[in-house]
Amino acid sequence: MTRVGIIGSAGRMGQALAEAITAAGHEVSGGIDQGGDPLALAQASDVLVDFSAPAALEFNLDAAIHAGIPIVVGTTGLAERHHWLVDAAAVSVPVLQTGNTSLGVTLLAHLVREAASRLGEDWDIEIVETHHRMKVDAPSGTALLLGEAAAAGRGVRLAEESVRGRDGVTGARKQGTIGFAALRGGTVAGDHTVHFLADNERIALSHLAENRAIFARGAVRAAEWLLGQEPGRYTMPEVLGL
Repeated sequence: MTRVGIIGSAGRMGQALAEAITAAGHEVSGGIDQGGDPLALAQASDVLVDFSAPAALEFNLDAAIHAGIPIVVGTTGLAERHHWLVDAAAVSVPVLQTGNTSLGVTLLAHLVREAASRLGEDWDIEIVETHHRMKVDAPSGTALLLGEAAAAGRGVRLAEESVRGRDGVTGARKQGTIGFAALRGGTVAGDHTVHFLADNERIALSHLAENRAIFARGAVRAAEWLLGQEPGRYTMPEVLGL
């Protein structure tokens, strides 16, 4: 039985994680939130799953390193500095960082990359995401993950090609860019559609999340897989063997 520690246990994802861990036959070794002790939790666990806040990431990674255990990072809203921290931690322990732990979204990103690699720049790419009214970051981590997949398929850097928050007189759409639109309202767990639009035809690849349980199940699957890995930085596609 694997002991899984939850960082961000009081949140909606933390509660869904606790249920998913138990359903998978593992043990919830404990949970912490703001002000908790990540090192004590790490020392009582075989693996950590972090769905907290970017500001806590450095402490959570340090706890995993000192305890010598893997950590799954599902926290969104990360900046470039946070990715440097993940890279540094991955030298010592296995770290899986992702903007979305859903197995369906993981497969969607794979399909988006394939489509982007085979369709020319005359196919415009637009990513539309919808989330509940309480979500604080936009675009969502999943939308950015899909954007990175599209950019990788085209062999470009998303940071140089993304377009967000169109308003007013924006001029004609620049060829090759990847657009983002974020909708917020209600209790939507997370809907994402990647549109490929060309003259006289369109392709839409979508994933609709009906319940947070899908993210929790994927995070548990990732934690199980990560236990058998050497130190390094890993991704959800590797969990599915993509």
